Amino acid sequence: MDYSRLVKQLAHSNPLRHAPMNRRDALKGIGATAAAAGMASMMPPSAQAARELTMLTWDGYVDTRVLDTFTDRHKTNVKYELHTSDPDSVNKLRAGQTNIWDIINLNNPWAREIMWPENLIVELPRERFDPYFEKMLPMFKPPYKWAMSQDEAHLLGVCQRVDTFDFVVNTDKISADMGKDQGWDLFNDPKMKGKYGILAYDNWNIMHMCLGAGLHPFKEKTDDQVAKFEKTARAWINGAKVISDDFNALNLAILNGEIDAYFSGGTYSVSAARMEGENQLYHVAPKSGAADGKGAINWIELNSAVNNPDFHPAAFDWLEFILQPDVCYYVGTAGGFLLPIGQLSDPEVLAKFSKEELNAFQWDEFDYRIESAVEYDVVPDYNKLYDIYTAALRDKS
Repeated sequence: MDYSRLVKQLAHSNPLRHAPMNRRDALKGIGATAAAAGMASMMPPSAQAARELTMLTWDGYVDTRVLDTFTDRHKTNVKYELHTSDPDSVNKLRAGQTNIWDIINLNNPWAREIMWPENLIVELPRERFDPYFEKMLPMFKPPYKWAMSQDEAHLLGVCQRVDTFDFVVNTDKISADMGKDQGWDLFNDPKMKGKYGILAYDNWNIMHMCLGAGLHPFKEKTDDQVAKFEKTARAWINGAKVISDDFNALNLAILNGEIDAYFSGGTYSVSAARMEGENQLYHVAPKSGAADGKGAINWIELNSAVNNPDFHPAAFDWLEFILQPDVCYYVGTAGGFLLPIGQLSDPEVLAKFSKEELNAFQWDEFDYRIESAVEYDVVPDYNKLYDIYTAALRDKS
């Protein structure tokens, strides 16, 4: 079968390509961010005068169904820019662009650990938004950690898209149970050399290589542990048949029998192909691992209101709008890439998804994936590990 046509239908964007930098690392980018902002980031004067709602976001919120419905209901146009990374967009706010943006959509730690302490976002009224959290999946029961300030006194945003990001197998070659049981040791097995690919999302690969080396990715590492990471990184990179930043190419390599698995990957990278019936593409969350006994990593997107000195009156309306049942469905299926959303516990929202759509993002295993996962956070020694990782890529034999 020729799978090229199928894969060409799939988009190349991915909301997970963000680097888990720490505060010191992120500060380094402020000057470069300000210099690079340019016309692409700045809203033209005429647009500013009209006061469209402006948004820094991942791609789930720019689906035309989402934007057009908001404009119809609230008589407000939306301008947006897609992230290149979470920290890059944080640095845009730090560099003075709080007067440009109204909404920012980032992953787990940024609101709680950086944006709120640095006065870049505003508090949400709990009386307005807590009822939505009460209707979400149990993991989001208020006060939900990543949506709250560290003292749990302030609500910082609303949650929606959520899952783990781990690895993908061809179940015609590697059973789901085998992948779950072996976990990251699957890629430590010498028999897998030349039979897997690497999706070149460096930050995720570094976290997963930590797990493959038996290390907790979100804890400081000793010199011996860094050496273990380097050994694993070099072995995995040298053992890969293909390394690509395009998950469509890796899906095609599986479908064509060139490889049997790839990391990093998950429901986002395989859901569109699964919707076309390619259910042998399977997101595996390991049953266990080195992160407090867990082997998967759970990310959550948080939508927050920027502390714009000219605060947009529709900012809170947007945050409430995306939580409405019809819009939840649009967000969960945006661009043809399907992802679980926190509102799937609401029967009205769940009913909007077909059996095929739920199967595409392996909804039946969602609870298992979350229970098997540690929550995504900053990697404290990211710079050091990144240097090792990139050197291994350069030296690939």
